[in-house]
Amino acid sequence: MKRLLWIALLLLAGSGLKAQDNKLVVDADLLTRGELRIGGLALEDDDIPDNASFILERSRLGVAYEGPSLQVKLTAQHASTWGSAESSSFTVYEAWAKLHSKKGLFAQIGRQNLSYDDQRIFGSDEWSMTGLSHDALKLGYEGHGHKVHLVGAYNQNLGNMSGGNYFSGGIQPYKSMEALWYHYDVPNTGLGASVLFMNAGMQGGDKGVDEQTFYQQMAGVYVSYRPKKWSAEAAYYHQMGKDESGLPIDAWMASAKLSYDPSAHWSVYGGYDFLSGDEKFATPPKGAIGLTRHETIHGFSSLYGSHNKFYGAMDFFYVTTYVSGFTPGLQNAYIGGKWMPGQKFSLDASYHFLATATKLENADMPLGHEVELKASYRILKDCSLSVGYSYMNGTDTMVVLKRAAGTGDLHWAWLMLIINPRIFSGAWQ
Repeated sequence: MKRLLWIALLLLAGSGLKAQDNKLVVDADLLTRGELRIGGLALEDDDIPDNASFILERSRLGVAYEGPSLQVKLTAQHASTWGSAESSSFTVYEAWAKLHSKKGLFAQIGRQNLSYDDQRIFGSDEWSMTGLSHDALKLGYEGHGHKVHLVGAYNQNLGNMSGGNYFSGGIQPYKSMEALWYHYDVPNTGLGASVLFMNAGMQGGDKGVDEQTFYQQMAGVYVSYRPKKWSAEAAYYHQMGKDESGLPIDAWMASAKLSYDPSAHWSVYGGYDFLSGDEKFATPPKGAIGLTRHETIHGFSSLYGSHNKFYGAMDFFYVTTYVSGFTPGLQNAYIGGKWMPGQKFSLDASYHFLATATKLENADMPLGHEVELKASYRILKDCSLSVGYSYMNGTDTMVVLKRAAGTGDLHWAWLMLIINPRIFSGAWQ
């Protein structure tokens, strides 16, 4: 892969010598994060310790070329845990080409990020070590306040000439995906609005036996308003269709957030998220075999968004699953503030009250209280250090749903170093 990157670098530099307004950049991105967790993940065995400490590392090397009507980007990525011997940790994170015209039309093809609005549905998920990217074709137009993106993807495990088209999951779990995103910014008002529609084909059954593709859809709107010191955001999304098991889906979510910046050094915010859940949710006793069956899925799926940005930084609800396979939904009411005394340092503190969205048959709805602290300091232009601590005071319901070894006191601390220098930058006519 290193040879391919250097070959691509030479080809791009050589092919653009006769063009005008050409740019070539090479970027490095090194992220190292140590974490300490005490409790929080589902445990079926009381003898298993409920704590863990580890160091994660991600390295990226990106080469990007930009010409008058062509852009190309290649990014190689290695993600691993210190001390591990993972064989598949080296991947290509980005590999795309983009043709664009002066009138705002463009076509982008290859492995790329899909990041829209607040990244709740489609996001890059940079907090995870691998990030999120899609093998897709994107057609669009951007100009005069309007943005229209049409995305299409079709996935397969191997390019065999025979053997069928069953897809068992790869960079993304869907077999096919189509999405339409439209955004408009009202001139001189600070008001913007987006509409998003997605159709995803998920394959179920066994290959060559009863394999079948089920399609699920999602439609929603996102609105933002930023008049001077205030900022308001609201979103609504509805999911329908069928999941990979053929069960019908009828789920929705709504969110609202309000922020106020009294000065350049202070910011306060608050918001509320509601994600629908499965009705008559019941957690089976420890050691029980089988799951509660539902005729319709009402649990909202956060799909391909940047999960760590929402619903509490400890990622209890939409990164790890519930013990019975269904979700009771989530209510997340939060307030917070950010202090930025200078350009190099910032401190963020927030509080979350978390509860299920549906009533439970064997527990109360409140899940607990989560407090989060985060400090960031820019050491150099290309080097920053961040530290964070989160504490969850979970209720008995939290213990039942997550099987957190019988304790509701959950802790998480992390220390992260990011080094992202621009190694090379050149331009020529």
